[in-house]
Amino acid sequence: MKRSGPLFTLLAGLLFALVMLSLNATTGTRGTSAGNDTSSDAVSAGPATASPTDPAAGPSGSPKGKPSASPGPSRTAVPNGDYAGRTDDDSSAIAITLRDGKAVAYFCDGRDQESWLKGDVEADGGMRLTGEKGEVLTGDLAGRRITGSVDMGERDYGFTADRAVKPSGLYRATANVRGAKLDGGWIVLQDGRQVGILRRDGKPSEAPRIDPATGAVTVDGKRLTARPVTP
Repeated sequence: MKRSGPLFTLLAGLLFALVMLSLNATTGTRGTSAGNDTSSDAVSAGPATASPTDPAAGPSGSPKGKPSASPGPSRTAVPNGDYAGRTDDDSSAIAITLRDGKAVAYFCDGRDQESWLKGDVEADGGMRLTGEKGEVLTGDLAGRRITGSVDMGERDYGFTADRAVKPSGLYRATANVRGAKLDGGWIVLQDGRQVGILRRDGKPSEAPRIDPATGAVTVDGKRLTARPVTP
């Protein structure tokens, strides 16, 4: 019986050591887990990366409320050109010259009625030209033709003027000859016909023919040059 005392003491010590080892193992595992959890929480709790996009910008980066401007419709200038033709009743002739959005026209019956008119040409080919005495020409350019009318005060004349190829077109000559002031206007049509009026000190008469190739014309024994008219 005396030997059982030390044996019990030894067994008790071993049991205590096993319990302590078990507790140490459990505590270490929990510590490691806790350490890992702390690390995970630190990462997830970190500040979110700020977006570099300007808060005032829309989805595409353009400022809100300021849509990009779209280009407006293009405006095509009316091409330069010369036009000549007859009135609908074939009583008179009309010639129109277009240059850089401006127009000059000449209406003439070849006897005593005429008018010089001028004005602007719209981008769509429309025009309203006026003369010194209130005459009005309204016309529209479509392709190679101008159609419209001339209001001469007492009467309107409808007309059609086709694209003219030189020497067809509009000509004018001014000069002083033997003390008289001369002012002549000519319309040369595509078929070679000429319609014009020559004024001597304001008095109208039928104009003599000009040389379409050079514009040369002789008036009262003096050689003059009729030149193409531009606005």
